[in-house]
Amino acid sequence: MARKRLSEGEIEAALRALPGWSLAAGKLHREFRFADFSAAFGFMTRVALAAEAADHHPDWSNVWNRVVIDLHTHDSGGVTESDVALAKRIGELAN
Repeated sequence: MARKRLSEGEIEAALRALPGWSLAAGKLHREFRFADFSAAFGFMTRVALAAEAADHHPDWSNVWNRVVIDLHTHDSGGVTESDVALAKRIGELAN
């Protein structure tokens, strides 16, 4: 079952509660920088476990100390509450 795609207004409201996140190419987007590769990879491991538990997985990349994450729900064609919830959890894990 597809999740309900959020409206632009709903996304804007959600972003106000998601420090560091923006909307880019129709996806929630954020870049993280860490002290080194080990710290970045540790963060990615924590995010992977949270994403698996939520059954919702990010599009992401990692180069040395930088992790780039984009969230959207493929079967809904945009941003959903699942993306917002995962973005919030990712923000908590980064701190």
